[in-house]
Amino acid sequence: LAASLPLVQRDYRFERVWFWGCIQGVRGAYYIAEGLGPDRAAPRSRLYSLNCLDWSLLTPATKEMLALAEQVKGRFQGDPSFEYSLAEIDSETAARLVQSGKEPVIKEEARLIATIEQIDRAVGIVPRGAFVKTPLGSVHENRHFEGLSLVEAKKLSSYFHFTEPVNLKNKTLLEKADLDPATDFLDSLEHDIPRGSWSIQLEKGATVVVLRSLLWLGLTFYHVPMTKQFGYVYFGTGEKNLDLPFML
Repeated sequence: LAASLPLVQRDYRFERVWFWGCIQGVRGAYYIAEGLGPDRAAPRSRLYSLNCLDWSLLTPATKEMLALAEQVKGRFQGDPSFEYSLAEIDSETAARLVQSGKEPVIKEEARLIATIEQIDRAVGIVPRGAFVKTPLGSVHENRHFEGLSLVEAKKLSSYFHFTEPVNLKNKTLLEKADLDPATDFLDSLEHDIPRGSWSIQLEKGATVVVLRSLLWLGLTFYHVPMTKQFGYVYFGTGEKNLDLPFML
């Protein structure tokens, strides 16, 4: 990875590349990387590799892809060309696809694209203040961000979903009055449903704050308070924990 990711950055002319994580399949694993441009809120380019050397660019996720992928249950196989038969999973969806002249199957590569998108939307997070939104709407790293204080780092309200906000749009003008439009332009974790879907722990003698998602088991976020160090990585099977509401 240390050797191949700089080559990916050079070949695709990304401003930055980060290792996103790994989705374990039955017969192999998918290693995922994301390429970023100047606008951090713009759609990211995603690549996968089966051997950490040869990388393939993934197409952007579509609504249809996300809907079909939600029908598929069980482990990934580890083969991008593997096809799941929708006739066995959802006969109505399969019949609709046949009527529109499409095969009632979904390739594992399409399921992979949809799963990465779902995980990023649901649990891809950043600390408050790490990014700023310009008056023109583009999002950039905040050069003045020096990390959260230890007190702030223990609160779920100090972390934001790094995706298009949903709850923020529903807030009243009175609720928005206390928000800074430059930094508070994302949804915070404190109102995530179900409640209790995040665990916060202090590690290494309270020098590192670690958040783990109980909804997408395998997603780990870290932040070193009073520094610019933060990030997240996913190591799991790519399956949503649908039992979570019954576990809380």
